[in-house]
Amino acid sequence: MNVLDAFYQTVHAAPGGCEALAVRLGMSAAVLRNKANPNAAANKPMLEEVDRIMGITSDHQILHALARNHGYVCVKVDDTSTASDMAVLELVTQVWSTQGEVGAEISAVLADGRVERHELPGVRAKVFRAHRALQDLTARLDGMAEK
Repeated sequence: MNVLDAFYQTVHAAPGGCEALAVRLGMSAAVLRNKANPNAAANKPMLEEVDRIMGITSDHQILHALARNHGYVCVKVDDTSTASDMAVLELVTQVWSTQGEVGAEISAVLADGRVERHELPGVRAKVFRAHRALQDLTARLDGMAEK
């Protein structure tokens, strides 16, 4: 997903919608709608606004879209003082499920005996999710490591 689509979805999926989010940002709903419209020529979102919106909504898909566009993966740094075996197990099962998604996507691409360029974004998306899950697991284990 590109960052403008991620911004649009974040704004419109906010609790109370665009109107409620605009109030919290101190701007009119019309201006915020224009900022979220990827086709609008004016009222582009500013970085400070994007940061505030992610903070207010706890929706970080914009951050993940930016990272992905530049070949990175974001990993949330959690407070691991309350880490448990169950938390690690949940991350492991998430990793396993993403590996299956990668395999299924590649299988679908190869089903007709050809690899077509338009099929590759789906593979990249699944690999990205798998990589992010592995990074989350590694970060959790790093946080649990004894000093």
